[in-house]
Amino acid sequence: MNNKTKKLSRREFVKAAGVGGLSIGLGTAATISSLFTGTGMAAQQRKRPNLLLIVADDMGYSDLGCYGGEINTPVLDNLAKKGVRYTNFYVSPTCSPTRSMLLTGTDTHIAGLGNMGELLAPNQVGKPGYEGVLNKRVVTVASLLRDNGYHTYMAGKWHLGLKPDQIPHARGFERDFSLLVGGGSHFDDAWNINWQIPKCPYTEDGRPVKKLPKDFYSTKHYTDKTIQFIDEGRKDGKPFFAYMAYTAPHGPLHVPNNWLRRYKNRYDEGWDGIREKRFKRMQELGIVEKGVNSADRLWFLPRSSGLAPAVRVALGRKMELYAAMVEYMDDQIGRVFDYLKKIGEYDNTVVIFISDNGAEGNDLRGMMAGRAGTMGFLHAMNNFAENGHNSIGRKGTYAEYGPAWAQVSMTPFRLYKGLLADGGIRSPLIVSGPGVQGAGKLNKEAILHVMDIVPTLLEFADVQHPATYNGREVAPVQGESWVGMLEGGTKSPRGPGDWLGWEIFGNRAIRQGDWKISWHYEPFGIWDWQLFNLTDDPGEQYDLSDAHPEKRKELIALWDEYVKTNGVIIGSRSPFEGAKKALPDSVPEFDNYPPVRGMEAIPYKKLLELMSGKSDK
Repeated sequence: MNNKTKKLSRREFVKAAGVGGLSIGLGTAATISSLFTGTGMAAQQRKRPNLLLIVADDMGYSDLGCYGGEINTPVLDNLAKKGVRYTNFYVSPTCSPTRSMLLTGTDTHIAGLGNMGELLAPNQVGKPGYEGVLNKRVVTVASLLRDNGYHTYMAGKWHLGLKPDQIPHARGFERDFSLLVGGGSHFDDAWNINWQIPKCPYTEDGRPVKKLPKDFYSTKHYTDKTIQFIDEGRKDGKPFFAYMAYTAPHGPLHVPNNWLRRYKNRYDEGWDGIREKRFKRMQELGIVEKGVNSADRLWFLPRSSGLAPAVRVALGRKMELYAAMVEYMDDQIGRVFDYLKKIGEYDNTVVIFISDNGAEGNDLRGMMAGRAGTMGFLHAMNNFAENGHNSIGRKGTYAEYGPAWAQVSMTPFRLYKGLLADGGIRSPLIVSGPGVQGAGKLNKEAILHVMDIVPTLLEFADVQHPATYNGREVAPVQGESWVGMLEGGTKSPRGPGDWLGWEIFGNRAIRQGDWKISWHYEPFGIWDWQLFNLTDDPGEQYDLSDAHPEKRKELIALWDEYVKTNGVIIGSRSPFEGAKKALPDSVPEFDNYPPVRGMEAIPYKKLLELMSGKSDK
């Protein structure tokens, strides 16, 4: 993503400096190298830290306790007290595009995931940047760290390719235990959501896993493997880079049996009350400014207070399972931290925690299963058929929590995963470790992007990003290193003129400073650009296009630059093209209209009193 004046690659810089065809002395070479890595004498004297990158899957912005959620997450809350939280950290609205940028520092349209491989439009197939896998135009941070003295480990979700030259072991990871596809059962039955690959493929150290252990549960097993890899490799004293790519709380909502009732009846009151409480806590924590409003409840969702009590309980049950998955993940992260403390490496480990995209509000199983009578539908019915209230959460069941709870997870933003409102692309971010200044602070100034993680890790490791790798040219990093910000030198790696861009499924967006434009298919947008001020209106409720036409024009020009720089191809088909017919019309809702809403909260006994004249209220 080109967010400012185009950066020079190392080769271009050397040529521009007039030394491209000359032999240069060691001192000059070191000086030039330091310009690209951000390293100088201070960096050269710093002990290279371990690097631990932890990614949740489809977890919402406000779920963690330290971001205002009611879910019990003491480990990550304590990490936030030791480190720094950030409120303006951006990702892609779906998983594989985020992961392509997370590991390369390069825009997803260059890295091969211009669209998800499963959802490529006909006019995108076969085009550069739309391979549907991580392509060879980029080099991963794992490859660069491995080549420069780091152990490199991965446990969890890959989703960037299935072939032998596309899997983690081939893209820089020395040890791995990896789920190669986007999601499936969290237990040993390993059923995939997608019928075309009915069983989830796993690899361990580059070799296919033929059978999972009987006691397999994804979150625990990924944690076990991470600890195992670090423990078995630490004898030589080399630092490690560990990528923990959890699949929690991605659907299906599964938890170990002894966690099934962890949050029993905690969500019976419904989504509106929980969302209101979260929003209030976020304001108290300073994450959301007082005086601004949360996004309205989505127009196609009912008020939870208007649902029958049994329905509220049934829908709340799904949120109970989601919350249990998040807390269980937090608990397992704590196991890794405890292990690092035990071996004396915790204080020398930089920890970065993020979620890969907004919370999942779509019906993923419905999308994959399709119509009755199809192979996808048959696969879903055979392997995820049992979905009763007391069954969900167990092996063989399939449940997701839906758009209402997803909007709760993304408080105060609009929409959720798959869409380019901030509800689809804003993620929590916690960074802690050696050199990170400002323990317990909340940074609200910095506008950050997932592409920034690669240059940050490389600078911590004193490794430069090359112009070529294994004899092929590779795309330069587009992200910005956070090291200067983390060490207290600046509040943000970006200035007021810098900007970020997105596109997927034909929806598109640009953010520069407080301003954002977005274009969505109806009914999630208006098939045209809308302009929002995110400081005053984080919920993207008020289109300011008419009030600020010049700002809108400026940002549209940046969109044109984004397309040209990254080779964006707008798909000829989109998963959202039929959404307008599938959903009711969007109309405003007010407390006093329709008038019958005034009757909702009156108990029957009170109503009789009113009718009989026994009560004057």
